[in-house]
Amino acid sequence: QAFFCLLLCIPWGSSCPPSCQCTERAGAKAVLCSSRHLEEIPKDIPRDVVFLKLDANSITRIPSNAFRHLSHLEEIDLSRNAIEKIDRAAFKGVAAGLRTLDLSSNRIRSIPKEALLALSAKLRLANNPWHCECALQEVLWEARLDLDSIQDITCHTAPREEYVGKPLLQVLDAGVNFCSVRQRTMDMAMFVTMFGWFAMVIVYIICYVRHNREDSCRYGDYLRSLPSAQAHAE
Repeated sequence: QAFFCLLLCIPWGSSCPPSCQCTERAGAKAVLCSSRHLEEIPKDIPRDVVFLKLDANSITRIPSNAFRHLSHLEEIDLSRNAIEKIDRAAFKGVAAGLRTLDLSSNRIRSIPKEALLALSAKLRLANNPWHCECALQEVLWEARLDLDSIQDITCHTAPREEYVGKPLLQVLDAGVNFCSVRQRTMDMAMFVTMFGWFAMVIVYIICYVRHNREDSCRYGDYLRSLPSAQAHAE
């Protein structure tokens, strides 16, 4: 009975991942998992955590609903990992309360804008090998970025070589609009597709008319041959 009473008295979510340290910071629970050689986000993080440090590990991906059960989260530090992929619903469930999200110094080339634009948190995205494109431009304009690190969001690759190595903000300030480039590309692709369909219809009509003309000629020849055949029979 004493054992079951002890189990009931333990608050839900009070356990701590074996590779981390759980402590208090300003009266709120903090889970410290820095430099623990983690390759993925621990699944047994306490539900009442407010500050979560996962920096300096080997995490490569943030999957959908990775923090959904952590409704009290206010700060997440994922800097200095090896993150390459972030799913669209990676931060689903914590968007409302999250105040700070650090994704700096990873291997992120692109990110679904849906993953970040739903957040009101201050974002740190510096020192990643970004591919400068429309989605990143929209994040820069619409998300709440950390002003101290915004200059370190640099184009590692870009549609044009002249943008490579430059801060994205500098490229955009020069009048470049990656979204309009994408729109022009889509318009051109649509034009080519429509032209292809139009050409196929024209070819079909020409073949159809030619085929009917040949059938008509053959039928006319057949009709003209009938009297001569009858005369020959007489």
